[in-house]
Amino acid sequence: MNIMDFNVKKLAADAGTFLSRAVQFTEEKLGQAEKTELDAHLENLLSKAECTKLWTEKIMKQTEVLLQPNPNARIEEFVYEKLDRKAPSRMNNPELLGQYMIDAGNEFGPGTAYGNALIKCGETQKRIGTADRELIQTSAINFLTPLRNFIEGDYKTITKERKLLQNKRLDLDAAKTRLKKAKVAEARAASEQEVRITQSEFDRQAEITRLLLEGISSTHAHHLRCLNDFVEAQMTYYAQCYQYMLDLQKQLGSFPSTFLSNNNQSSSTPVQSVSAPSVLASASASLPSASNSVVTSGISELKSSSGSRKARVLYDYDAANSSELSLLADEVITVYSIPGMDSDWLMGERGNQKGKVPITYLELLN
Repeated sequence: MNIMDFNVKKLAADAGTFLSRAVQFTEEKLGQAEKTELDAHLENLLSKAECTKLWTEKIMKQTEVLLQPNPNARIEEFVYEKLDRKAPSRMNNPELLGQYMIDAGNEFGPGTAYGNALIKCGETQKRIGTADRELIQTSAINFLTPLRNFIEGDYKTITKERKLLQNKRLDLDAAKTRLKKAKVAEARAASEQEVRITQSEFDRQAEITRLLLEGISSTHAHHLRCLNDFVEAQMTYYAQCYQYMLDLQKQLGSFPSTFLSNNNQSSSTPVQSVSAPSVLASASASLPSASNSVVTSGISELKSSSGSRKARVLYDYDAANSSELSLLADEVITVYSIPGMDSDWLMGERGNQKGKVPITYLELLN
């Protein structure tokens, strides 16, 4: 017998087996044939596997949405992953916001209160963006990948073996049906032999499937460890964000209680006072107008007189050039005005050092 004859016979046998299974399956659905039921333990294992697969997929997909809310970005990452290529590096949302704030702060001027605050906020946003990247990377490795491996690996194997078990059951039931219909002794003997063979194959496949399904408990234990890793990654991320914002709040809290105009306007022009802690607590909170007039009048008096005053430095300032004086938060310096000086600046002295200092960084002392 040549190879072609063998292939033809094999195809014919496969077609006959497929037809026999199809007839058996149809008759079972119509209630015209008996069906061998799986034992209760195996049924429970199958149900547990299906339930695990269903909820693993849902948790995995929603975790991906949580870590990357942008659907287009998720699709792009999926395509690059399938192509086995690294996705191009792009700024995430906190990093992009941080860069905008820093650029705006530099445009308005780092020496102005608003410009300096924008730069500090922008730097904090970029640090949060970096922490966000670390959370995504850690969660992908320690949580999403094991869940995906189960769906694409273990469960596919279970599905394959379960399908084989279904086919073996159909073969067994079809053989039992032919045994019932056999009239001649010779035909009955052949059918009985077929039932014994198909029963043995069904039992063996049921045992293989059962062993695979019992591994679901180990899968749950592994996924529990992965869940702990995910929670730890989130805890680290939120702790970092909290610390970053706490540090930022302290920095903004050291800003002057009255923000003068960033433009070169006369210091005698009243401006609304807003404290940094109040800004963080409520966008509408502001200091009483009475405090504005006190601070503004104090500066006006100093500028109109030839005397000097003590002033407390509210936050650090780096001199832009040799005509300015660098400042450290909470130090006390002597300030005074000289004729023709810019309205937003005073002269400051610290020992033998002197130079221009921005008014918005100072609090005049009585």
